Amino acid sequence: MKRQDFYFDLPENLIAQQPAAQRRDSRLLVMSDAEADNVLVDAKFPDLLSYLKPNDLLVFNNTKVIPARLFGQKATGGKIELLIERVVDESTILTHIRSSRSPKPGTILTIEDAFDVEVIGREEALFVVKVLSEQTALELVEAHGHMPLPPYIEREEDAEQDKERYQTVYSQKPGAVAAPTAGLHFDNELMADINAKGVDIGFVTLHVGAGTFKPVQVDNIAEHVMHSEYLEVEPGLVKQIENARKKGGRVIAVGTTSVRCLESAAKFSDTGSIAPYQGETDIFITPGYEFKEVDVLLTNFHLPESTLIMLVSALAGYERTMAAYQHAVKNQYRFFSYGDAMLVFPKKNQIVD
Repeated sequence: MKRQDFYFDLPENLIAQQPAAQRRDSRLLVMSDAEADNVLVDAKFPDLLSYLKPNDLLVFNNTKVIPARLFGQKATGGKIELLIERVVDESTILTHIRSSRSPKPGTILTIEDAFDVEVIGREEALFVVKVLSEQTALELVEAHGHMPLPPYIEREEDAEQDKERYQTVYSQKPGAVAAPTAGLHFDNELMADINAKGVDIGFVTLHVGAGTFKPVQVDNIAEHVMHSEYLEVEPGLVKQIENARKKGGRVIAVGTTSVRCLESAAKFSDTGSIAPYQGETDIFITPGYEFKEVDVLLTNFHLPESTLIMLVSALAGYERTMAAYQHAVKNQYRFFSYGDAMLVFPKKNQIVD
């Protein structure tokens, strides 16, 4: 398929610049699994409960967004901006650097007037920098960094609001530089209601990198090279999946990052079914992909021609997905990170486009 096949016209006013007043206040577009083609249901996010059944398993990504944007200067006074891709270890960071001239190895940069780092190398477009401090890299980033709002949010950071709202209520493991946004709609009360209904809740970890915003630049999507991200699927989650299957429950992935975790853990397993996994993945899911672990997907609305809308199309079918996006635009749904959500059921007995 071609990249242009996944284009749709999105008015700028539909790109959410602020979160909803309350997490659960967003809308929910349901791509039903009813027998009729293209059954779309306009709902509110708490209506998600009515689509869940006892013994289902909801799988959330418990990564925690770090304040990965940092500002500083060179010794010459020239301004720089860092957008961290990954905290590698206690003293090493892999980062994008925006500067009038790319700093060379050995260059010392002063960050937020608080600490220094030394550029020690390059990995393609990214810089490897070493923190020159007794504090760890993560401690310094947490203390001095700014939340890394996506490039399509065209406003200044609201430090207090974004620190809370560009983070899920169940985040645990620091390392992401972009939020797993399907999870932003859940508050603690809704999580409790899900549990009370007899629905199991499990967690994976995938530290979302800035590469998630990398556009597809080739016409033939088969030629696109995916960015790599670190993930963890623990033995306990594998057992939860096995238990859900035994009881007739469905595995519902909350967000495309959870999909990437589950499908990667199955892909890298020696048995062909899901097994514990810890490491990197560059899995690229497009129409024609056969899902091994995910039955249903909860996700936000994604950018035109993005790898994420391609993933949704793989599960729901291309025609159904593009029709749903046209419906969302027509009905003024809010798009992207702070926008509304969609619940994606595969069409019954579908042949994937």
